[in-house]
Amino acid sequence: MAILDPRQKARRIVALFRNREETPALPAELYPADLDEAYRIRAEFVAIEEAEGRGPIAGYKIALTTTVMARLMGVDEPCYGAIFASEVHHRKASLQASDYCRLGVETEIAFSLGADLPRGGDREEVAEAVESAMAAIELIEDLRYDYDRVDAPALIAGNAWNAGVVLGEPVRSWRALDLARVQGKLFINGVEIGSGMGGDVLGHPLNALSWLASKLAEEGKPLKRGMVISTGSIVAIRHLRPGDRVEVAVSGLGSAELTLG
Repeated sequence: MAILDPRQKARRIVALFRNREETPALPAELYPADLDEAYRIRAEFVAIEEAEGRGPIAGYKIALTTTVMARLMGVDEPCYGAIFASEVHHRKASLQASDYCRLGVETEIAFSLGADLPRGGDREEVAEAVESAMAAIELIEDLRYDYDRVDAPALIAGNAWNAGVVLGEPVRSWRALDLARVQGKLFINGVEIGSGMGGDVLGHPLNALSWLASKLAEEGKPLKRGMVISTGSIVAIRHLRPGDRVEVAVSGLGSAELTLG
């Protein structure tokens, strides 16, 4: 078997997503040798999609933001993936199931940045750069991966499976809220499916933003003004069926909605 370099692996993984190819486990020849290679593959994945597919980056999503999930995936920190501008939806989105292999949704708090974060920063420092906060639905395309076989390298190499985001109305007065104590709820077809607290994300959503800002600054690709950051799910992922209506509501931060045709 020929040994593929990160660019070659990334191109093959991009093709899996473009073709909506059912992939219960990442093929051995595409599997990253370690976390460092996983991130190199992810960088090539994003470069390919920027140039040939989904276009420019609008921001980032953070995954594995609970200790339990990180340990389950064999790592001691979260991971991240890019969000592409072509897949950012506002307030209410209408999508088609035929455009995905298997679409999942996560319940999130998102931030919009009003300033660059060239050196990252602690929780207080990154808070100064946040222009607004909002409820968000993260869209997940997992290609029907077998979750008993997934780990961090496979997730990272596939850009953390991000398929976009639905952003609620921006709330500029978010500083009046204790984001660790706000409650997020997921409704499907009017039925509450699950709920969680902002503090379920690394103790506070700003902790997640601080981690990402510092990580990207170290990598020489710092967060920029205007970027959107989805900070991690506070309700377990739910997969959708055609006809489903989704609402994510976060106390004090409004709601976002999605209909799947």
